[in-house]
Formats: sequence, structure tokens, C-alpha cells
Amino acid sequence: MESRSLPVPDGLAGERVDAGLAKLLGFSRSFAAEVAEAGGVTADGTELGKSDRLSAGAWLTVEWQPRQAPVVVPIAVPDLAVIYDDDDFVVVDKPVGVAAHPSVGWDGPTVLGALAAAGFRISTSGASERAGIVHRLDAGTSGLMVVAKSERAYTELKRQFHDREVTKIYHAVVQGHPDPLAGTIDAPIGRHPGSSWKFAVTADGKPSVTHYETLEAFPAASLLEIHLETGRTHQIRVHMAAQRHPCVGDSMYGADPKLSARLGLTRQWLHAKRLGFRHPSSGEYVEFESGYPDDLQHALDVLRAS
Repeated sequence: MESRSLPVPDGLAGERVDAGLAKLLGFSRSFAAEVAEAGGVTADGTELGKSDRLSAGAWLTVEWQPRQAPVVVPIAVPDLAVIYDDDDFVVVDKPVGVAAHPSVGWDGPTVLGALAAAGFRISTSGASERAGIVHRLDAGTSGLMVVAKSERAYTELKRQFHDREVTKIYHAVVQGHPDPLAGTIDAPIGRHPGSSWKFAVTADGKPSVTHYETLEAFPAASLLEIHLETGRTHQIRVHMAAQRHPCVGDSMYGADPKLSARLGLTRQWLHAKRLGFRHPSSGEYVEFESGYPDDLQHALDVLRAS
């Protein structure tokens, strides 16, 4: 067990406990929330919850059990397809149920673990459990990911993602019909005020821009092509839910469970369809494309037949 005792700085007055601990002690916000929920945070002797507010000058005591750092465990993922491979990077078609990299609380398969099991040598840049990772997909989202193999590729691909030079095209089936049928959603995204695991459009969130176009319309839903200008966590899911058109199957962000069941979906209908960037060695533009996995294709077939 570790502990820290210190006064709350003036600059953190009014901050939520989880957000304040993250800034004060360098915790992730989710870990800070767990510490608070376990009764590990007191101010002037009074226990605080994760959503309570900090008061300047209050004497803060925090006790927590350190986490073991996650490690890459080689686990084969037969459904993970290698789309392209060279000395600089590998592009994979990630199936649903696979996380990008190990993390605390996730004990399922990962892209890095699958690549390790297949004998791939990945860049050592980045934290050990995220080495070579230059972008991520949610475990519940399928499609294309690029992973750096060389140090040069890691640096250059990270730069391209940071500078918004990467083409990221997703297909999503959302409930209802967006109005207009094509447009741009420019709304900041931050942590959901009532949940450690969700995100939301918030006034103090990070700038987030999503471009969309309707490809097909069905009685209860629409197939969209989506171009991400930024890459926030859950960005498409949050932006579409904020427009009252959540991704079909996305129970976390308000999808209709009856429609999800009719389509046989147990996850959000969201697929990373195309990925393009400049090759980190040659500078030549390269682009890759992925077909729909069986569960998403089945749902689409049901919609088309309705």
C-alpha cells in the first residue's frame, strides 16, 4: 500500500476528485476513480467519492495499492489478418474482441500479443506494453490498424497521426437518418461527467471533428461513410450519439436493444474501412482497405431485406 498526504493546491479547487488526482499524482483518471471508489481518498478526514469536488487548502490523504504494469502476452488470434508487412510497419485487419495493446483491466487478446505470437518484431518505441502502437481501435471496433516495426516508422507515423495527415475512413450503421444526410460534426469531446468509462461532448473537451456522408438509408437506420479529422477515444460513437443517431448495437451510447437483437448484433456496427498514409521510408502514399466482418455484413443484409 502506498500513500500521499498534501494540501489541495489552489489551482485544483473545484476539480472532481478523479480529475484532480490524475493531475496531482499522475494517475490515469480511471485509476484515480478506482482509488476513490475503494475509499482511498479523504479530505480533512472526510472520505471523498470520485465525483466530489476538491477544496483549496484541504488536507488530502490518498492511499492506493500499486498496479502491476501490463505486459504483452503472446496469444495467437487466428482471425487477425495481416494485410501488409515490410521492414517498417505491419497493417492488420483487427477482429472484434481484440484490444490494441495490454492495459489494466483487460485480460483478452491484443494486437501486440497476436503479432508476438506470430513472430513479428515490433518497434521498441513507446511504453513497453504499447511499443509500436501509433493509433488504436476500441476492442469492440473491427478493421484496419498499422503497427510500427522500425523506430523510424514509429516516429514518422506518430507524427502523421498527430498532424492529421492520415486518411481514416470508417463505415458505421447508425439509427435513424442524419439530417443533413452529409455534413460535419465539430464538437469537443471529454470524459463523461457521470462515468469513468464513457466520453461525451463537453464544453471543456478536446477539439473533435467528424465528417460523414450517407451511403444507404433503410427504414430504421443508415449506412454512413465517416472521415475522422481528429482521433479522440470513442469519437464516432460519441458524435453520432450526440446527434441522436447512435451506432446500431452500441449499448454504451444509447442504441435500441430491440434493433440490435433483430440484427444479431452484440457490439457497435463500426468498422475501420480504409487507412492511408505516407510510407515512412519512401514517402509514397499507401492506402489499405478492409471488407466487412461476418456479423456486420449479416446485420446489413437484414437491413437491406427489410
